[in-house]
Amino acid sequence: MRTAPRRLLAALALTPFLAGCFAQGSGGTGGGGAAEAEGRLRVALAVPPVKALSPYSNDATVLSKLAVAEGLTALDAQGAAAPALATSWKRDTATTWTFQLREATFQDGSPVTAQSVVTALAHANRATPKPRVLSDVELAALAVDADTVRLTTKNADPVLPLRLASPALAILSAKAYAADGGASPVGTGTGPFRITRLTGKTKATLDRYDGYWGGKAKSTGIDVTWIADGTARANALRSGTVDIAEWIPTAQAKLLDEGTRHEVPSVRTDSLILNTGGGLFTDPALRAAARQAVDGSALVDSVFSGYADPARGLFGPAVPWAATQRVAVTGRATAATTDQVKAKAAGKTLRLATYTNRAELPEAATVLQQQLEKAGFAVEQDVREYTQMEADLLAGTYDALVFSRVTLLDTGDAVAYLASDFAGTGVYNIAALKDASVDQAIRAAAEESDTAKRQQKIMRAEADILRTDAVVPLVHEKVVQGIAAGVEGVTLDPRERALIALDTHRE
Repeated sequence: MRTAPRRLLAALALTPFLAGCFAQGSGGTGGGGAAEAEGRLRVALAVPPVKALSPYSNDATVLSKLAVAEGLTALDAQGAAAPALATSWKRDTATTWTFQLREATFQDGSPVTAQSVVTALAHANRATPKPRVLSDVELAALAVDADTVRLTTKNADPVLPLRLASPALAILSAKAYAADGGASPVGTGTGPFRITRLTGKTKATLDRYDGYWGGKAKSTGIDVTWIADGTARANALRSGTVDIAEWIPTAQAKLLDEGTRHEVPSVRTDSLILNTGGGLFTDPALRAAARQAVDGSALVDSVFSGYADPARGLFGPAVPWAATQRVAVTGRATAATTDQVKAKAAGKTLRLATYTNRAELPEAATVLQQQLEKAGFAVEQDVREYTQMEADLLAGTYDALVFSRVTLLDTGDAVAYLASDFAGTGVYNIAALKDASVDQAIRAAAEESDTAKRQQKIMRAEADILRTDAVVPLVHEKVVQGIAAGVEGVTLDPRERALIALDTHRE
């Protein structure tokens, strides 16, 4: 139970914090003179916010990358669940868990309580669209007392602590949540850095939050600029305009000074996603023909300058257990011949989409277009910034998408990725795949609590998904992060969830 002194201190602290907090689009730069400004970090991120940094969108990872918000748990270097806002947890029954909370405050000064967790998770459950991490689970929360929360799932969820580490399940203060279901992290997180201003899709200002439970960050603040063009991000690093630039294009990487170029093995796989729900690729023979036509290995040196490995499946070298347990793919449809493709697709154009936020993808799309045209397809590309096309992707507007996906982003457990992207009810099912065998295989993996057996079932599900030709893996990427000389403590995360930490600073 919380002590009376702690409650009194939290109550006394609440008034000044509320008086001084900023609404979205207002506030200062956190400056306190030249000396403090020198302690700030300048960061260039690649993908502009889709929904004002809502944790229920793809913006969620920005909150973890910039150390703004936290969940009940976090992932350690080995990908296991580690304490965050919860100090400990235990599994009471197959479907019930109890979590003990640490003493912490939100950035508006209010205390983190079990009711805070209940409120936050209830909003996540009601969000539209539902966060990917909740695609395959129904989650209910109950405050047992001020420091204890009980979580219940409809079905057994052996990896619930991993799931709760998702940036989409960040715990924000009560003032973050709007009546329309929206959630704003501006000044409402628990991390060492507090968002004080969000300027549309271009800039954000963060100040150090000195009330952070984990200690005081070494940097006084972060000035974020979103630069969608990869070459421009690299140029910003070279010119000294920014201290950290994420996702340096592979064509630019070797132009950087060796000391500023940091290669990270990544769980990111680039694939060709085929829309099975409408258009050309409702035909399994045409999907098989597309799969036979494309050759991801041709992209490794030509497009990725060696910063990638040919794809062996949905999971690459950064997921070491996958290679040893991969299951042979059987039962695929027979591929249409070139003449059959021309006949089946006569008068129809294959709409091939990709986005500019990752500089290699448009170039990869051009290579794939040539390969597909050689197989008999007539191809037309649509290349835009991701935020401009996400709604169309989910609505099935395109026949195919050249897509880059961090496969262990949402939970650190592969099942959540498979469920959100390939299950019939998946909220990120761009392929519009509806296959009973795939659904069954994903469910079987989700219900397995033994780690080794769970991995085996994940790989069986992978084989079932690949059998449908709804996705054609191309390459497994190696991410290059740009870090200026003299900047220390940047987190190089294969899962691409973390970047800024307590120790990140400019010397």
